Amino acid sequence: MVKIRFFAHLKDLAGRPDLRLDLDRPTPMKEFWDKLREKIPEVSDWIEEGKVLVAVNHEMAAEDSVIQDGDEVGLMPPFSGGGRIGSVRRLKAAVGIKRRSRASGSERWTRIQKEDFSIDAEMRRIRGVSNRIGGVAIFVGTARDLSKGHPVVRLRYEHYPGLAEKVLRDIRRRALDRFRIIEVSLVHRTGTIPIGGQIVLIATAAEHRADAFQACRWCIDELKAVAPIWKKETRPDGEVWVENRP
Repeated sequence: MVKIRFFAHLKDLAGRPDLRLDLDRPTPMKEFWDKLREKIPEVSDWIEEGKVLVAVNHEMAAEDSVIQDGDEVGLMPPFSGGGRIGSVRRLKAAVGIKRRSRASGSERWTRIQKEDFSIDAEMRRIRGVSNRIGGVAIFVGTARDLSKGHPVVRLRYEHYPGLAEKVLRDIRRRALDRFRIIEVSLVHRTGTIPIGGQIVLIATAAEHRADAFQACRWCIDELKAVAPIWKKETRPDGEVWVENRP
């Protein structure tokens, strides 16, 4: 039995959050798609247009992947902050590479949560890491009431549990490797967020301000590009999943 999970717009198209599929033998990806089209024809167009991203057991799948009994297959539309092909390549690289030990303890510094977060608490926490910290750059994303000319009443965020946390941990690891920073914290909320509410926080600590600023901007851009997190906007005329295109 294979568990297939649908996210965001694909979940709406399928009319369900998940599906169980019996496989009598290991099944190549192409054959798996054919079986899925028979079960859920509503997602066929998205599959044909290459708009479906696939993860198998929290690892991004390739065309030659084989689905086996007991696997969990996640079917994902493009992420709210990212595009398609470029983001997929970056995501595959992000979740498929082992990083050095300097980035240990990522679970303490990367979180996806429903609860609001405290900027002051995150500042105290990251400043307490080292007396060498000369500056902390912080980005806080908030829910606005207008999106591409459309009024917005509230937002709802959905993520792929397990994979999203893994991607955030890897963004932290790569930031520590890439920039001259001492520590970085990444927090993203999920669930319903009112207008004006806090959504995401990035805090980067470094000896010098330029390094902190540069790393902070890179982290939020990378998070929006590769994290499996989706945004639904509630507007006066209905709800819509946001899919940003490159």
